[in-house]
Amino acid sequence: MVANVAIRAAFERQARACDDLGSPFTARLCRLAADQLSGPGEIASLVEAWPETRVVADALALRFCGALHALKRQGYAPLAAVYPPQQADDGSLWQAVEQALSQHHGFIATRMESAPQTNEVRRSAALFPAFAAIAARFPGKPLILSEVGASAGLNLLWDRFGYRFDGTDYLPASGEAPFTTAPDWSGPLPPHAAITVKERAGCDLNPLSAQSPEDCERLLSYIWADQADRLERTEKALQLARETDITVEKADAVSWLDERLAAPRSGAVHVVYHTIAWQYLPDHAQREGLRLIAEAGARAGEDAPLCHLAMEADNAGRGAGLTLTVWPDGETHALGRADFHGRWVEWQGLA
Repeated sequence: MVANVAIRAAFERQARACDDLGSPFTARLCRLAADQLSGPGEIASLVEAWPETRVVADALALRFCGALHALKRQGYAPLAAVYPPQQADDGSLWQAVEQALSQHHGFIATRMESAPQTNEVRRSAALFPAFAAIAARFPGKPLILSEVGASAGLNLLWDRFGYRFDGTDYLPASGEAPFTTAPDWSGPLPPHAAITVKERAGCDLNPLSAQSPEDCERLLSYIWADQADRLERTEKALQLARETDITVEKADAVSWLDERLAAPRSGAVHVVYHTIAWQYLPDHAQREGLRLIAEAGARAGEDAPLCHLAMEADNAGRGAGLTLTVWPDGETHALGRADFHGRWVEWQGLA
């Protein structure tokens, strides 16, 4: 058993979250770790020594699970024998985990140094309706995209994916999409607006590249092992990103936004957006980032509008809140709510 009460509680909390998000296997693995991870081994010591104040923010349990999944994906036989789609009881599963912790502690410890990144592409099902509303609000103007915390940049390609909302299809202008995501939808349908993306850019402190096989494997390792549909969808999005040559800049949010917002984008709508990313910025960076966006908004005009689109946890209801601030009027709109993994969207729309 993990001796540190706060750390054990963090693994148990993550287990409950995984249950809620449809990953019983990862929930089970987190509970087993909370109950069984102990002893003098390097990984047990690493977990026990993690700063209590950082356990939740650092997603320690997901770092642990991601490292094991990475090892399994590399073909480590003991884990492959007990990971989905294989079936195994708790004893056999934990025995394989202990074997991995003993034989590959260096690999696992190194992997646990990095924060998890999943770049969940189903979140685009919450982004697309907002972008459609923006396009309808400013007809004829192309969009300039600036995503904070973009990871591998997959959600910079939201306009290239297919969507089905309450039985109604929304496809790219080409009529073809690598996949169609169909969340449980409630509320009015988004407009069928003509959407043109003029420019795509993103930043991340630790960006991943779709051109790098190692980065792709890292990204896939953080997707829960029993969610084959998420793995398949992400692999298709990575292939599209390779073909599109998406690049995410390695930069902190504040300095990057300062540069991106330095001047209005005449004849286009500049949209700054983020999904489950802003909350991980330090408080001072959040304040400075919002100040930069507001100052840029004050300089915006009908010829060069600015929008700030956010999908973030707000403790105001289930899932994440969806908000959109539009300049030059500066009004903030509550668009609805969405599941953290994009499984459902409660849409209110842009009034």
